[in-house]
Amino acid sequence: MDTREAIRENVLSFSEALSEELAGTGVTVTALCPGPTATGFESAAALGAGSTMFRHAASAADVARDGCAAMRKGKAICLQGAFTKTMAIGSRFVPRAVARKIALRMNR
Repeated sequence: MDTREAIRENVLSFSEALSEELAGTGVTVTALCPGPTATGFESAAALGAGSTMFRHAASAADVARDGCAAMRKGKAICLQGAFTKTMAIGSRFVPRAVARKIALRMNR
């Protein structure tokens, strides 16, 4: 597991734990997992729209709308968009090494 992956896992676990600890207090914690988002970063980083990841990018407005809706519902995790949900679920059924190779191909 690389450092970025470990950080993501730690933030997600921490958010889920806080959500459980605060249940019933009126305070909610929602980890927003947006996946590829069209923010202009891909152009600034000279990634272009050629990568698979950015061809499936959601708009920033859609990500914000869905994240706020999940927060209002008190959801602990918000996987934004069908593409992100599919990738998150699919990655559970393949070895991590395979998932890394798929992610590498998608970012090209």
